[in-house]
Amino acid sequence: MSAPENVTFDRRIQIELDRDTLNFQFGQGVFGPVTELRSLDSVRPSLLDPQTSGPDPLYGICMDVGLGLYAAELKRRHLLFGVVGFAAGNVGQEPVRSQGHVHAIAAHSGWSPPEVFEVWQGRAIIYAQEHSGDRPGRCFAVVADPGDHVIVPPGWPHLAVNAVSDTKMVFAALCDRQYGFEYEDVRARGGLAWFPVREGDRIGWRPNPAYQASTLFIGPPRRSDDFGLCAGSSIFKQFESDPDSLQWVSEPELAAERWSDFTPLECVDRTCAR
Repeated sequence: MSAPENVTFDRRIQIELDRDTLNFQFGQGVFGPVTELRSLDSVRPSLLDPQTSGPDPLYGICMDVGLGLYAAELKRRHLLFGVVGFAAGNVGQEPVRSQGHVHAIAAHSGWSPPEVFEVWQGRAIIYAQEHSGDRPGRCFAVVADPGDHVIVPPGWPHLAVNAVSDTKMVFAALCDRQYGFEYEDVRARGGLAWFPVREGDRIGWRPNPAYQASTLFIGPPRRSDDFGLCAGSSIFKQFESDPDSLQWVSEPELAAERWSDFTPLECVDRTCAR
């Protein structure tokens, strides 16, 4: 799998990943914290081979970034914008990835919040499954390029993958300000229901025997006009022009009728089953 051609789109916010590290640099008028670096040891409990080697740190993350002009409005709406940069390379047989988690229930809404991913650099795969118990339900691997949006619904366990081994990958995300990560169910089963594995220049998938049998659907992200997301337009630009259109991220009940049969794919390119 080769790196996609660079796709130019207006992010509206000047945040760049340092060329030599996994630290983020902020442009004029942009606020954000010091980059938090996540070590290889922190994801070992969810790896196919927990004793394997790989890049360290695996990724850098900055939660609560944005244009200072809109800081108060983001807080008022319980919305949080973040950026994550993934190292190039592999972790044993697997690509560089995050560990799977579920979003904790936000006190202000009573929901486990959804999340919107927006790829900035490289190619990402967002893996998500319906449930964290023994029966994972429907499982999806969404392959996304720069400018693409991927929605993970409330309560779905998920992780992000750097799909191309020789390049760094960067994505932005919009989530609930009262975010929290729950790892217990995932770690108890040694990961999510499917492991991404390198197979030459492509990504294959291996089932996790700790779960009951499931089918993995693989394809590009669905168009999300019905959620107020415009293809080719950045999340932050949309927030700036119409913040109400993204309020469902921190108030998932606004989209309650759409979550029950939601699919994050536009179409299915292939499947894996066991």
